[in-house]
Amino acid sequence: MHQLIEQIFRGTFQTQDASPPHDAAILPVPQGGESLAFTTDSYVIHPLIFPGGDIGKLAICGTVNDLAMAGARPLYLSVGFILEEGLSMETLWTVVQSMQRTAAEVGVSIVTGDTKVVNRGKGDGIFINTAGIGAVAPGVCIAPQYVQPGDAILLSGDLGRHGIAIMAMREGLEFETTIVSDCAPLHQPVQALLEAGIEVHCLRDLTRGGLASALNEIAEARQLNLTIAENLIPVEGQVQGACEILGFDPLYVANEGRFIAFVPATQVDPALAILRSHLPPDSQPCCIGHVEEADRSSLGTGRVILKSRVGSRRFLELLSGEQLPRIC
Repeated sequence: MHQLIEQIFRGTFQTQDASPPHDAAILPVPQGGESLAFTTDSYVIHPLIFPGGDIGKLAICGTVNDLAMAGARPLYLSVGFILEEGLSMETLWTVVQSMQRTAAEVGVSIVTGDTKVVNRGKGDGIFINTAGIGAVAPGVCIAPQYVQPGDAILLSGDLGRHGIAIMAMREGLEFETTIVSDCAPLHQPVQALLEAGIEVHCLRDLTRGGLASALNEIAEARQLNLTIAENLIPVEGQVQGACEILGFDPLYVANEGRFIAFVPATQVDPALAILRSHLPPDSQPCCIGHVEEADRSSLGTGRVILKSRVGSRRFLELLSGEQLPRIC
């Protein structure tokens, strides 16, 4: 997927002054101090309804979160539905009501959309495309190019719940308690960081490819080394057990309510205090590592280094292939 995006789409569509890849494009407004953030995404998850959410909630949260990762206040969304012939009206009604409920909770308006129907067997129930517009306050500049050596890497919560909740349903796995997706909007904790004056350099939500992929993309874009400690990364016990059963690495499993933030090391404690006050108690926000200059003589440029629980160090590479298909 990384190669597809970089070589086909980004290589074709990017402008000469294109900045490193980010979750939303920042567009100047001819008049006024604010800028606009604009993003789009598509959702093809199976099953359509899962513990902790459904494709409708996922579509709203995913688009809002992409705007939040650019430091934007989400304002307006568009929604496009591709419906498969034979889809039950009950399922469609459940998804649509979930979307409206989530949008109302977030405070965004669904202002335009489109609907298409495809033949039976061509659409897998529902595909949803969304686009979102948000406002970026003057002076807010959050993107990979602003990451600095010495920055701390903050993680907003435990990893792997969304991907494992989906796979547990597919595989019929049973646990002592149901693993629930972390699907949730993230704009409030991000805005709280900014309003408190935290110098946020970069944000990235940990969707497809999980923590490892997000870190690699930023390391490559900024040409810096990112060092993280395995023992500092929270993973729920049942999620870890499911990953071991299924042969997955939680560092690569998708999340829908988790993000990383790059902030100056001097601001770690106040930033974590803010996150803890604006996230669910079981989220476990923490500092997992830091940013270093790349040693171009031995390590190359822009690598992610994982310190294991036993003290060894290894490169954490981009995942080759698709570990968890159809989960977002």
